[in-house]
Amino acid sequence: MADVIEVGAARGDAPPPAASAARRGAKSANRVGRATPYLFLAPYLVLFTVFGLLPIVLGLYLSVHQWDFQLPNRPFVGLDNYKELFSSDSAVFGDWWQSVRATAIFTVVSVPLLVVVPLGLALLLNRSFPGRTFFRAVYFAPYVLGVAVIGLLWRFLLDANLGLVNRVLGAVGLPSDTPWVTDVPWAWISLVGVTVWWTSGFNAVIYLAGLQDIAPELYEAAKVDGASTWERFRHVTLPGLRPVLLFVMTTTVLASANVFGQSFLITQGAPGTETRTVVWYIVEQGLRNNDAGRAAAMSIVFALMLAVVSLANFRLFRYRED
Repeated sequence: MADVIEVGAARGDAPPPAASAARRGAKSANRVGRATPYLFLAPYLVLFTVFGLLPIVLGLYLSVHQWDFQLPNRPFVGLDNYKELFSSDSAVFGDWWQSVRATAIFTVVSVPLLVVVPLGLALLLNRSFPGRTFFRAVYFAPYVLGVAVIGLLWRFLLDANLGLVNRVLGAVGLPSDTPWVTDVPWAWISLVGVTVWWTSGFNAVIYLAGLQDIAPELYEAAKVDGASTWERFRHVTLPGLRPVLLFVMTTTVLASANVFGQSFLITQGAPGTETRTVVWYIVEQGLRNNDAGRAAAMSIVFALMLAVVSLANFRLFRYRED
């Protein structure tokens, strides 16, 4: 049949109908085969475009305009919104850098605790003991609660006059008038403590998954060589957890830097604007003051700051690995 088709093609005759249909079917199958990966990627690409790329493009567009939702005219201002963030003569300079400072304080204090405390919990929960599954669920349980629930709950518990925390402290003979949410450093202690209590379970689960991927034979070999508990942790556990540590460190830094709900609900920025974070200030500028252009510029600058921090984190871990 193939010889007949080739001879017919050489003579210039039209191929048989069956052969033409077979060729068309093969070409169609090839096109479908090439398009299949893109069909599987399409849902993600659509969602990424709608909720990822488009907001970035819109944010860049807003940041170079004086964008007030209540006014019909939104003139182009170029880089003026960005310049105001670095000009001491602007109306937002002081408040902007105060919010950056507050966010930096929270991040620097909370990140080490959110990396170390969950690691300790994971090491304990990785051991075999009765009720281990129950305790794993208990430590993870706070993380499933929403930030609104956490904020309102702890705002009530930490109230200086009616809160349960001060009542318990007074019952055991300790000061019962501590201003947990209205004065520093107690406001920072409250924010960091609540965040560690709330989110440690998530990082602990990530660590547990990493610990279970470390081969038990490595610990057995270390024991045979006479390694102590600390030496096994240092030379076996930590190297085995390096990729997990990188993930936990990066996600924790980004999550801490984007803190909003705890500050907004627990301390409400008190005292004054001491605990008002960057995200809160951006929301305030964009929604309360109807200045979307300035808020967009703040968002872009803040995103670049976080990108620099994330790159430094990756380089630090890569250097240690090398």
